[in-house]
Parts: sequence; C-alpha cells; structure tokens
Amino acid sequence: MLLDTSFIIDLLRGREKAVKKIKMLEAESTATNISSPSIFELFVGISLTKKPASEKKKIMDVLESWGTLVLDSECAAHGGIIHGQLIKDGQAIDPEDSMIAAIALVNNETLLTKNTKHFNRVPDLKIEEY
Repeated sequence: MLLDTSFIIDLLRGREKAVKKIKMLEAESTATNISSPSIFELFVGISLTKKPASEKKKIMDVLESWGTLVLDSECAAHGGIIHGQLIKDGQAIDPEDSMIAAIALVNNETLLTKNTKHFNRVPDLKIEEY
C-alpha cells in the first residue's frame, strides 16, 4: 500500500479515519510505503510552518515506520507521460501527484488517498479511499 501525502498529513494531525486505517493496515500486516515525492511535499510543509523543528521530528518519527519508493528513471518517465497526457486532455493534476501515481503503477501498489478527485484521472491506478 502506497500512502499518499494527504493520508500522512491526516495521520499526523490525528484524524480519526486515518488513525483507524493505519491501525487496520498494521493489524493485517499490510506492507506500507511512502513515495519520495510525498517526502518532498511534507518537507515543503515543514518549511512553511511556524514550528519547523517539532514538525520535522513528527514526520521523521512516522517515516521510520514505512519503506520508501523512489522516483527512479522508470517512474520519472512514466510520470512524465501521465502528466503530459493529462495536460493534453485538459485534466492536469499537480506534477507531484503524477509522480506519485507513476510510482504506484510501476511498483504495482494501491494508493491510499482522500484525493480521489485528482488520482481518478490516472488510468489503471488502483486507489483506496479512507
């Protein structure tokens, strides 16, 4: 299961649905991963907060629990194709979301997100909403 940035943020904020979902995944021994673009997005958020040190510690503590799937050259190429096609179709999403979608597709992962509005635009992407 690839955890989207929206899920991680909700988990860090203690949102009930996210906390319940992570407990369920842990109880089922489901392998959970985060993508390198999600790490990028989280650190953008850290730089914008008034308490960067405490936010960074929270994020680093949580990141230690999961594997990381990186944006390698195969994922980057796939993400570029996804992003370009969505732009052509008038359905553009954030570049980071195209990268996250590509990482999920290349690694045959289901993406856990609440951002179905954007990710539903990506063909063949397996999505689970929480």
